[in-house]
Amino acid sequence: MSNFVSVTRDGGVAVVIIDNPPVNALSFHVREPLMQALVSLRDEPDVAAIVIACAGRTFVAGADITEFGKPVQQPDLRAIIAVLETIAKPTVAAIHGTALGGGLELALGCHFRVADAGARLGLPEVKLGLLPGGGGTVRLPRLVGPLKALRMIVSGTPIDAAEALAAGLVDAVFDGDLAARAVRFASKMAGQDGPLAPVRDRNSRLDPADLPDFDRQAAELAKKARGLEAPIACAQSVRNAITLPFEAALAAERELFVKLVEGDQSRAQRHLFFAEREAAKVGAKDIVRRKIARVGVVGAGTMGGGIAMAFANGGFPVTVMETSREALERGLTTIDKNYAVSVSRGSLSEDAKQQRVGLFKGSTNYADLADCDLIVEAVFEEMAVKKEVFSRLDAVARPGAILATNTSYLDVNEIAASTSRPQDVVGMHFFSPANVMKLLEIVRAEKTAPDALATIAELARRIGKVPVVVGVCHGFVGNRMLSARGAESETLLLESATPQQIDRVFTDFGWPMGPFQMGDLAGLDIGWRNRKARGQTAVIADALCEQGHFGQKTGRGFYLYENGSRSPAPNPEVEALIRDKAADQGIAPRAIGAKEIIERTLYPMINEGAKILEEGIAARASDIDVVWVNGYGFPVGKGGPMFWAGLEGLDKIIGRLGHWHQRTGKDIFRVAPLLRQAAETGSWEGKSMA
Repeated sequence: MSNFVSVTRDGGVAVVIIDNPPVNALSFHVREPLMQALVSLRDEPDVAAIVIACAGRTFVAGADITEFGKPVQQPDLRAIIAVLETIAKPTVAAIHGTALGGGLELALGCHFRVADAGARLGLPEVKLGLLPGGGGTVRLPRLVGPLKALRMIVSGTPIDAAEALAAGLVDAVFDGDLAARAVRFASKMAGQDGPLAPVRDRNSRLDPADLPDFDRQAAELAKKARGLEAPIACAQSVRNAITLPFEAALAAERELFVKLVEGDQSRAQRHLFFAEREAAKVGAKDIVRRKIARVGVVGAGTMGGGIAMAFANGGFPVTVMETSREALERGLTTIDKNYAVSVSRGSLSEDAKQQRVGLFKGSTNYADLADCDLIVEAVFEEMAVKKEVFSRLDAVARPGAILATNTSYLDVNEIAASTSRPQDVVGMHFFSPANVMKLLEIVRAEKTAPDALATIAELARRIGKVPVVVGVCHGFVGNRMLSARGAESETLLLESATPQQIDRVFTDFGWPMGPFQMGDLAGLDIGWRNRKARGQTAVIADALCEQGHFGQKTGRGFYLYENGSRSPAPNPEVEALIRDKAADQGIAPRAIGAKEIIERTLYPMINEGAKILEEGIAARASDIDVVWVNGYGFPVGKGGPMFWAGLEGLDKIIGRLGHWHQRTGKDIFRVAPLLRQAAETGSWEGKSMA
């Protein structure tokens, strides 16, 4: 019928095949011929049953996201599903790969669903700030029950074929030859007597008596939403499936969908979706990536162990090297304990744990890294130490091996210069805990070879990381902007804002925690060492560190953590310290509001981001957003700092920066030229901020 939809016949079964690579998205050029095929087959007397299948590596993996927010070209997905539900003969969705979003909603329009054993099914629209807009919130509860539907839709996490079968989402799971077995299944269904009930008419699992339990679970999920609108709307829409007639619930779902898709939060989340994919495109497609079969990690401490786990989780054998047998055993024991915790939580099987632990090889000899294709240094954050390590790696690493430093701040060019192979040296800035956090800042040094850079970017995706390439400067993108964000934090304290007040402003904004709680969690001594190395001071934080109060690990920091608690409690000693230091400097206390806290912390961060773009440290403003959302907890619903700046208003930010620069004379408030340019053009480096 078209290049994207074709129909074949197998006896009395018509097989409709969608072929829209790479993921068979339901673009208009697919929907139009698909609708024509279904209408035609509905009325053909020689057709006893219809199978909907897909060519390529997957079933329909979703709608065409590029069409969101634009006028809808008919037929839309809802119209296609409505036609499916008028077909009196059996309709079967044959699912392989993934059936996600609109793909699963299309399958829900069929009478039956069969799946390959390796298939995964889900409705992940919440991750784009949306809810399923093709009836998913109304039909899915009719198959799996409202509580299961609630968890699937609000989390957006797909389930595997076995779980889908147990839940009632699919009717059969086949191991191999899906197309032929789907046809046989359809033929069998066609031979059965009695009318076929579409999913919309199956109400047996919708029991109003379940509402109290549903509402309790929905309320728990709402608490975790942290200001995001889509999870709340998803829960409401699933609830409507219980309390409203089908058509009314369907209309309410559409109303909620339209509201979300036009809102700032969904725009922000869709921006991040495309930004992550753009950031991951490193190097030309024809660049031959280097082969990475074994990874070495120098250092078995917190970072080194986490990095090693990240590679093992991705299936790579890892050689972990330490300077002493004691340090090595301590590190490997910690890795084993971390995996054991995952087993106890049910997120990892014992067999999987043993497989991953079996990928580790410990050593105290640099020579044992000679067979590694990538060696990641994760030692103490001091230039002399790192240069010594790289000098020794240079002597043992095989030709072509990539040597990476896990530095947070230091000059990767200087580190590379300590080797005879600077073209093979790259920065890999993991975030702690490295086996959990998604972001990987890939630092491009002056002489880093293009194929080395492209290899690391591809490798990052293979181990589940979000890669962003950045240039060399102190702190790169993330920590450089973090310094700008925190530059006024102590001044705000001295002017009488409390740590808990500032942290509350941040959490109200949508951050998972405020800067002082984050500092206590990471360890105040880390920043203290960095400040001392650069000849800088922070009156309050330095005083705490001089007393040995480093945060959670010592039970005291900006907050108290009594009896091993991880929950912060106000620290009266800090409040007294702040008053004393303010008095020493002659700073009079005054009332400070949330608006001022935002202006003096987040606006300089935006300004620093503009400077980073000016200098070419980041290639795109969207790369900065990816760094901050995935590495530092910037609220997803605000799209990252540079996207949020557009929502906030660049003219407003410039005006307030000018106000604070005039009032304080501090350079962090001096407006960057690119910020002014972006305000005039409405874009960063010629690309739309929205």
